[in-house]
Amino acid sequence: MAAWLRGLLWLLALLALLALRGAAGAPPSFVVLLADDLGFGDLGCYGHPSSDTPNLDRMAAQGLRFTNFYSSSPVCSPSRAALLTGRFQMRSGVYPGVFYPGSRGGLPLSEVTIAEVLKAQGYATAIVGKWHLGLGVNGSFLPIHQGFDHFLGVPYSHDQGPCQNLTCFPPDTKCFGTCDQGSVPVPLLWNQTIVQQPVSFPELVPLYNKFSQDFIADCARRGLPFLLYYASHHTHYPQFASQPFVGRSRRGPFGDALLEFDASVGHLLQTLQDNGIANSTLVFFTSDNGPSTMRMARGGSAGLLRCGKGTTYDGGMREPAVAYWPGHVAPGVTHELGSTLDILPTLAALAGATLPKVALDGYDLSPVLFGSGQSPRRTMFFYPPSPSALQGSFAVRLGRHKAHYFTQGSFHSDTTPDQACHGLTPLTPHVPPLLFDLDSDPAENYDLLQSAAGPEVLQVLQEIKQQKVLFEQHLQFGESQMRKGRDPALEPCCVPSCTPKPACCRCS
Repeated sequence: MAAWLRGLLWLLALLALLALRGAAGAPPSFVVLLADDLGFGDLGCYGHPSSDTPNLDRMAAQGLRFTNFYSSSPVCSPSRAALLTGRFQMRSGVYPGVFYPGSRGGLPLSEVTIAEVLKAQGYATAIVGKWHLGLGVNGSFLPIHQGFDHFLGVPYSHDQGPCQNLTCFPPDTKCFGTCDQGSVPVPLLWNQTIVQQPVSFPELVPLYNKFSQDFIADCARRGLPFLLYYASHHTHYPQFASQPFVGRSRRGPFGDALLEFDASVGHLLQTLQDNGIANSTLVFFTSDNGPSTMRMARGGSAGLLRCGKGTTYDGGMREPAVAYWPGHVAPGVTHELGSTLDILPTLAALAGATLPKVALDGYDLSPVLFGSGQSPRRTMFFYPPSPSALQGSFAVRLGRHKAHYFTQGSFHSDTTPDQACHGLTPLTPHVPPLLFDLDSDPAENYDLLQSAAGPEVLQVLQEIKQQKVLFEQHLQFGESQMRKGRDPALEPCCVPSCTPKPACCRCS
């Protein structure tokens, strides 16, 4: 692209940002919606034939729908760390795997989250739902120590404890699924205080909705810009839903959970409208990682993509994503590259906030949102749940092409017909790498080096290798937070001195 044209596009993007802030300089508010284990093919607007998601579909029809949007990891603690910091999870030490109730580690307090960036700019900040970035001693890793003014939610995944109170309606009917045993019952926290243990999950989402609506209304009344991070438990296995949604979906328990999440989205959009701030609020929706196909119909769908959760194939990391901002983001579909890593830089740019003085892996996607230019993201690096500096990225996407240097299956992606996805499929190096054209072959079935290894293909492979080497030379792995181990004494208990633990940790 010619230098003058790049300059013109940059100027147009800058003018758009200035116009958004208005004459009074009022910054926009933000709602970030994060689904859990929702696959690329799970929504009606992404082609699922039986998903009932009218509110998300309306967002997609009236907003900007992404077709090439990626999470930073195929499992959830690392992907959430990257979303909040704009940095690959290896930099902050959130690897390998995920945090557990008694984990000693957590997202380091030295990391700067999007909540801290916006709070320094005068924003009110709140998180509702799933945290899963550690508890620590006396709750030292919880959201209120990471830039959030308020937290109502569960500190980790809802399957990381006995399935107590994970019930459907009628009350004596057990929801489908099994959870971890031998841990404390899953708690509900308000900031650092346990307000219920175990959580009554069928009554939980209405509490989240009420909290979110009150937070938005209070900020609107006070004229405060805000960040609301709504990290839903839906549609992670085992699914649950409150009474109005049980049995309503053609997709069974998974569909019921998805229907309830979609209804929550509708409540939030209506609350923005009722408070007169719909046109001054960017709502961004995506998912933390791909579907857990080992759960079959209870685990979600990656659509036409290969494999799912736990793998570095696109089914594990390419996610549905929608940017919705009436009057600012024009309706449409974009095939430009984007990532959860880009959320922090994008929101910071829109708010006029200062970026953290650290190495960031995200980009400002404003040119894509406002139609003023291409995505500044040209590459995406794919790291497994257990990354290592020795192996580096398992795969690299550059433009439309993706090269796999290593592949490995995952038990989360079992039950699919594709053996490459399965948990017993070992780590496999590829020399030369597998190379796919994702525009013509999104399912990653046809290796270009097996069928069309001409000069142009070899040139693409060389360019990808250069990007991989350059990136890995400058990527520093932080101290692993997961390798600090676990301590049962750190598991949250509302009656710390009770016996016998963990069963005695109960309060309402």
